[in-house]
Amino acid sequence: MDIRVSVEHGSVPVTVLQIIGSIDAASYTKFQQAAENAIANGARHILIDLSEAPFVSSAGLRALHIIFNQLRKSDPDDSLSDEDVRRGINAGTYKSPHLKLLNLSKETRTTFELSGFDMFLETFANHEAAIASFKAAS
Repeated sequence: MDIRVSVEHGSVPVTVLQIIGSIDAASYTKFQQAAENAIANGARHILIDLSEAPFVSSAGLRALHIIFNQLRKSDPDDSLSDEDVRRGINAGTYKSPHLKLLNLSKETRTTFELSGFDMFLETFANHEAAIASFKAAS
């Protein structure tokens, strides 16, 4: 697996992690480390581009969940408690403002839907729309 990291500017800076290859038990640590490095270097909005990632395993899902939590904790303006977020996810009213996904394969989309990740992570098929969806805290 390879990862290309870039920063794009919409209404906020968005760090794009383009994944080349599957995120699985052999590669999830590389993926998670790349995201953690971006967060440590100030990234607050991350778009994961999966257009060249045919498969995301349960290890990849765990890594995404860890990244989701790290981004939430890194936001000084996030006043929602973990319980508020859980309630919002269950009610269908909460989507992560910090982490979004682009160009999921059919298999990966099925995995996300079956695991419930689509309940709190927005997915996009259009790069420009994904970048534009990130907004500054109000």
